[in-house]
Amino acid sequence: MLDQILTTLANELRQSSHVIPLFKQAIHDSKRALREEFESEKPVIQLIAKHSDFMDEILRLAWQRFTWNENNNAWRKSRIALVAVGGYGRRELLPHSDIDVMILLERQNQNIHRSNIQSFTTLLWDIGLKVGHSVRSVKDCRSQAASDVTVMTALLEARIIVGAPDLMAKMERQLNQRKLWPAKTFFEAKRREQLDRHAKSDHTEYSLEPNVKTSPGGLRDIQTIDWIMLRNWGSLHTSEMVKRGILTDSERQDLEEAKQHLTEIRFALHLLKDADENRLLFEHQQILAQRFGFRDGDQLAVEQFMQGYYRTAQRVNTINDILLQNFDEAILHEGSRHKRRVINERFAVTNDQLEATNENVFRKYPSALLEMFVIAGGDESIKGFRAATIRRAREHIHLINDDFRRNAQNTELFLKILGSNNHLFTQLRRMARWGILGSYLPEFGRVIGQMQFDLFHIYTVDAHTLQVIRNMRRFRYKNNEQQFPVAAHIHPRLPKIELLYIAGFYHDIAKGMGGDHSELGVSIAREFCKRHQLPTWDTNLVCWLVENHLIMSTTAQRKDIHDPEIIREFAKEIGEQVRLDYLYALTVADINATNPSLWNGWKASLMRQLYSETKKALRHGLEQPVDRKEYIEDVRSQALRRLAEQEIDEKAVLSLWNQVDEDYFVRERVSDIVWHTQGIIHRNTQHGPVVLIRDDQSRRGDSGFTQIFIHAADRPELFASIASALDQLGLNIVDAGLATSAEFTFNTFTVLESDGQPVGENNSRSKTIVSTLQEFIQEHRTKPKSLRRTPRILKNFQMPSQISINQAPKGKQTSIEIISPDRPGLLALISNSFSALGMNVHSARITTLGERVEDIFYVTNNEAEPIVDQSTIKKLETTIREALDQHLEKLAS
Repeated sequence: MLDQILTTLANELRQSSHVIPLFKQAIHDSKRALREEFESEKPVIQLIAKHSDFMDEILRLAWQRFTWNENNNAWRKSRIALVAVGGYGRRELLPHSDIDVMILLERQNQNIHRSNIQSFTTLLWDIGLKVGHSVRSVKDCRSQAASDVTVMTALLEARIIVGAPDLMAKMERQLNQRKLWPAKTFFEAKRREQLDRHAKSDHTEYSLEPNVKTSPGGLRDIQTIDWIMLRNWGSLHTSEMVKRGILTDSERQDLEEAKQHLTEIRFALHLLKDADENRLLFEHQQILAQRFGFRDGDQLAVEQFMQGYYRTAQRVNTINDILLQNFDEAILHEGSRHKRRVINERFAVTNDQLEATNENVFRKYPSALLEMFVIAGGDESIKGFRAATIRRAREHIHLINDDFRRNAQNTELFLKILGSNNHLFTQLRRMARWGILGSYLPEFGRVIGQMQFDLFHIYTVDAHTLQVIRNMRRFRYKNNEQQFPVAAHIHPRLPKIELLYIAGFYHDIAKGMGGDHSELGVSIAREFCKRHQLPTWDTNLVCWLVENHLIMSTTAQRKDIHDPEIIREFAKEIGEQVRLDYLYALTVADINATNPSLWNGWKASLMRQLYSETKKALRHGLEQPVDRKEYIEDVRSQALRRLAEQEIDEKAVLSLWNQVDEDYFVRERVSDIVWHTQGIIHRNTQHGPVVLIRDDQSRRGDSGFTQIFIHAADRPELFASIASALDQLGLNIVDAGLATSAEFTFNTFTVLESDGQPVGENNSRSKTIVSTLQEFIQEHRTKPKSLRRTPRILKNFQMPSQISINQAPKGKQTSIEIISPDRPGLLALISNSFSALGMNVHSARITTLGERVEDIFYVTNNEAEPIVDQSTIKKLETTIREALDQHLEKLAS
């Protein structure tokens, strides 16, 4: 079809002087033809090559519109050619890729061609081509390539389109001189270039919205291999590289399949966006999943599609690792003397790289597939594995069968790997990438590349699992003590550290199996423990941790952990100190591996408080609960003593405290009560609401959080005014405690900036916060002046709001749990709904989990009683849901 379009264009150009519309129509028709051929499932590698050839002819026809001085004597002094470079030079032109060309001159003096060059490039833009062009002499090519490896790389793939053919040969001779980017220098430059590119993606192929072209495991990693082979061996053909022993045939096949898969996705993205789009954004993932034939089942279609992408990216990463190591040995160390140290009859260390002593090691000793990682983990001088050893290990993965997994020697070796002193995460990641870990633990192999289509989990299940273990290892090092003080204190005291790692391996292993993954994971973990002959106590601890791995974070974030009764109930679930220690370490590692942005000063303080209070309860004894009245009296006494030291009148203090109920003294810390009391007594409420603000950085190394205290005349819509003001200020409420006296409120809010940080020592910002809150409260404003725009990424996640209404444990209040998509102005809307229904909010826990919020509010009616009437509860639920749905629809439109 493309040939027919070109034939028609050539005929029309001979008959008409109005060439621009003719070119435009041909290009338009070519894009339609490409789309049709792609949708009819023609091989995409052939399509991009055909598209390149089509564009060659378009450029030739455009070039031929001009007279390039062929009959001028000066022509001999400055011949000229049009050359394709970069991806276009490779004949890999996608529908909306840049068309990179170079106008190659024999000499630097281009004046003879200047007018034609300008007219030619103008024509290309006029006909709608997105052309990137340069004008260089042969000498320019050499000098610019010498100083810039990207120029050198682009010119390596150059090919002539039209013009003087011997100019290309002349340029190639210049580029092939030994001093210009010798193979060793070129290899090191391309490897550094790749490392820098990978660092932008945190060295993982598992980003939520990967770039198919440039992310780790993407097309650029395949091209990096091609460029190194081209510079060193002069060939881009993988079949030639197999013959030379640079690639194995299975690697060649894997690379070709991966390139086909990734190029299909990239081609589809170009068609979908009608632009040079290479990012798999959330809004693209769902559409492409349908386009490639995936349908919702046990897994969402989009999750199936992305699992395929991630597995391909991992495969590319693996082969890229092997080949770069192979190139390192073949290029950098060619002819150099090898330092060799024999470990045993199966392994030796050569130039700090572990290698099998002969090609039959894994066939004769299948256990060596695990032993190699035990050796590497026990010897810090070993920096990696030689390429041949990695290849042979991968070639023998089929030996890891049920008999292998049950073999006592192998189970012992795996437990030794978990006990490695050095680089455990690195060893496990290698095992995962090379396919050994997924073969030895098929349950782990099942979740490789499995993603959850949300913003909460930023890694696939397998990557998350390894990140959990990486975080657990971080607790060992002094440089992490400030960030994780409790975990760092606990870690060396855990009796068997490998049990923590095993729990980390299995806590999410049942994701995607349907049902409660915590419960389903227990049986899988128990089978592992049985196979590895763990003692009963060890097995029971691992299974308990897997089953209960969420309870600590849930309790810290969703319950009032200031209440001694809540602590006592939690302590009863834990039962003993050793479980608390293991669970705390697992929970902190898990939160940070789910989404590092979730771990902020507020979360850290909640987790520390829950650990500390539970530890006290266990030490005190669960049969001797803390007396609530004694606890309150102790808090008041401590606060009074501190206030007396500051010469604050005791009568004024007690008069003030008599206005507030006892829950205030349970919820607030002594230091906060002193701060609040000072602020109220020093400022006269008759002059307006008292608004206090300060950062809390009670632990060194924590980013901390910001506390806001408000003492104001009570009224029904006060919470709505405060929530609206904080929304307008761009502050996120993470916790709210609202105590009400007969006339005034004692409201405390814990807030963070949008980046998860506290307000900090920014006096101007603090003053703005105080004045805005006072303005909203005094003017009875219950809506922000303007709603913040919904971020693009949030618009991709739609879900019905869920509302659950229950009686709070003590029966004094009603709890309302709201799960809804996270949107600007949401909390202000909810608080307005409560006001409209005559509800008073006493406390709130605000939790944002990626794209959704899970908020709990404790409310009473205007008579300070819980809501028990079923018709009122039903009305309350309906009103809130309708308000939320209308708000979401409005924002969507």
